Amino acid sequence: MKGPIIMIEDDLEDQEIMQEIFKELKLYNEIKFFKEGSAALQYLRSTREKPFLIISDVNLPGMSGIMLRDEILKDEYLKRKNIPFIFLSTSDGKSIIDKVYEQQVQGYFQKQTSYDAIKTQFKMIVEYWSHCIHP
Repeated sequence: MKGPIIMIEDDLEDQEIMQEIFKELKLYNEIKFFKEGSAALQYLRSTREKPFLIISDVNLPGMSGIMLRDEILKDEYLKRKNIPFIFLSTSDGKSIIDKVYEQQVQGYFQKQTSYDAIKTQFKMIVEYWSHCIHP
């Protein structure tokens, strides 16, 4: 379970909640927050480290989460890193869900509204990927 967890979330309150949850879950991964897809993409292209996991909102200012995933799939360097990519969003329409799975994401989760539900959701996601063997 090495490498940072990349969180692309433009809502500062959601970022604060997520940080608190990660502390409570005693995750030792560094959490890197980005407010928009283009900043996350720039980081991913420039870093040599392999992030453990990317968790992105769908709706972001500028480059959306869907556009970010599309850029990652086009980039051979990033494709070879094979970083698990998960969407976490309030959007739950069939067309959005169909679109994100066309991009070979590893999961799509609707944001929970209560603190405990969010915590359970993150615990489940991180535990799954910490036990999953992937290149």
